[in-house]
Amino acid sequence: MKHLTISCSDIIHNLKLSCQIPSVVEAIASQKIIAQAAQQAGIQVTEEEIQQEGDKLRSEKKLIKAKDTWAWLKKHHLSLYEFEELARNKVLERKLANHLFSDHVEKFFYEHQLDYIAAVTYEVVFDDRDLALELFYALEEGEISFPDIARQYILEPELRRAGGYQGVRHRKEFRPEIAAAVFAAIPPQVLKPITTTKGIYLIWVEEIIQPQLDEQLREKIITELFSDWLKQQMEGMEIVTQLEGGANLQSQDELLKQA
Repeated sequence: MKHLTISCSDIIHNLKLSCQIPSVVEAIASQKIIAQAAQQAGIQVTEEEIQQEGDKLRSEKKLIKAKDTWAWLKKHHLSLYEFEELARNKVLERKLANHLFSDHVEKFFYEHQLDYIAAVTYEVVFDDRDLALELFYALEEGEISFPDIARQYILEPELRRAGGYQGVRHRKEFRPEIAAAVFAAIPPQVLKPITTTKGIYLIWVEEIIQPQLDEQLREKIITELFSDWLKQQMEGMEIVTQLEGGANLQSQDELLKQA
């Protein structure tokens, strides 16, 4: 069997050429910021928490048997110690996020409640507004059903089979001109065709879902607040990388100063 040796320098060079260095640098910087902030806050991670997170990771990756875990570790060039470090970092991040923002969730939720209202919709997009209007009036008169329209006018097979179903989406996931009409609807209701730069939308609003601050939404809000905080931390510092075989890569702000 032939052998091929790949060095650390080869890996770094490939990351450069594939333009992945920025994302790697961002991940490293994030972890350093988290570790420093957690230390300042006196946050500790217990062996039990690491074990629980490791079990969760193995479950997520379907590593049922010990040999599956070892094969996965080998594939990703991780030692058992590094796997534990991975689990520890995840626990540390979660505990820091809760430490920083768990007390702010309720206030944030009520201030941004409209952002968490969701709608269940079905959509068909037309190029011809007259056709869309004709079908809208036919729907109101009961001459045709929305599934019939979807079957006749949606070209994409999977979307056609689903009858134009768009799933459960929050307000910010809709185009602004569409969101205003969708969330003013009284379901079940078909909306008069809405003209956008992407086409004319014929929309059936099946349900409006009012937000409830349950555990899932609470975790979502904490994650969003933490992500924004982390981004602000990185924007507020200069990050310089020292890569083997190449010049230092300076932060964007520093480069702009020199331009």
